[in-house]
Amino acid sequence: MAVYTDVSEPQLSAFLEAYDLGTLLSYKGIAEGVENSNFLLRTTGGTFILTLYEKRVARGDLPFFVGLMLHLASRGLSCPLPVEARDRETLRDLAGRPAAVFTFLEGMWTRRPGVPECRDVGAALAGMHAAASDFSGTRPNALSVDAWRPLAESCGADADRVEPGLSAEIAAELDAIEAAWPQHLPTGVIHADLFPDNVFFLGGQLSGLIDFYFACNDILAYDLAICLCAWCFEADGAFNVTKGRAMIEAYRRVRPLSEVEIVALPILARGAAMRFLLTRLYDWLNVPDGSFVTKKDPKEYLRKSRFHRTVRSAADYGIEMDCP
Repeated sequence: MAVYTDVSEPQLSAFLEAYDLGTLLSYKGIAEGVENSNFLLRTTGGTFILTLYEKRVARGDLPFFVGLMLHLASRGLSCPLPVEARDRETLRDLAGRPAAVFTFLEGMWTRRPGVPECRDVGAALAGMHAAASDFSGTRPNALSVDAWRPLAESCGADADRVEPGLSAEIAAELDAIEAAWPQHLPTGVIHADLFPDNVFFLGGQLSGLIDFYFACNDILAYDLAICLCAWCFEADGAFNVTKGRAMIEAYRRVRPLSEVEIVALPILARGAAMRFLLTRLYDWLNVPDGSFVTKKDPKEYLRKSRFHRTVRSAADYGIEMDCP
């Protein structure tokens, strides 16, 4: 459940007095997402999303996230728009949390993405990278390669409670990733968390992207590697090369990949799998049951990590060198 901070009707009505959204008709919590508290609002002025930012989202990062969404929308990308209050501010406080109101994005996320959805996501990701290319805001990636070893060390030998020998396996894989991590690939603003539940579809068409709260500056092709991990594996753990090919080809048609980016894709995918293995592992070991953080099984990304180690070249992801 993604409502960790309760909001009373009097609190919400008083909060909405700062906006020109009409009278509150109803509101209910949204059981999606794992980081923030989200509510569906219905007022006489329309339908909106209210987000309360919980402790794992730094208050100082919120202007970057809000500014990025406004910038992307101005460049034609479909995403929720922050709603300004009458004082032209988009961030306020509610129930002891920073809060913002967003326009409502029609659509639903797909539980079983197929080839068409992977193709659409590849194009949308490249479109986001292009749209953000002139965004002036910057935010370092706090969960990039330099953060992975400290995160692994914080788990220590307890990782072996998840699977015997896991701590040594992670340490060896980190050695390999750190030694091969590319240093001079094109960078820019990336989404960094474009999982299926952050992409909406409506009538079989991609209707927009949501949840930019891990967005940051990093290697652009790393964002594509994250999507390969998140979208192109089947429930049995097998990588679907047809989905991978569709995603990569669609991405390249919008933003061509250089030869060095293509060569680096396998190590970037290993890094993407390690990032989500470690954050899931840390939560699995350290977050108490009943906490506001929803724990996810780290073994899913352990299996993906092991697959990426067998990849010989980007061709194993379905990439075709003659793709435009």
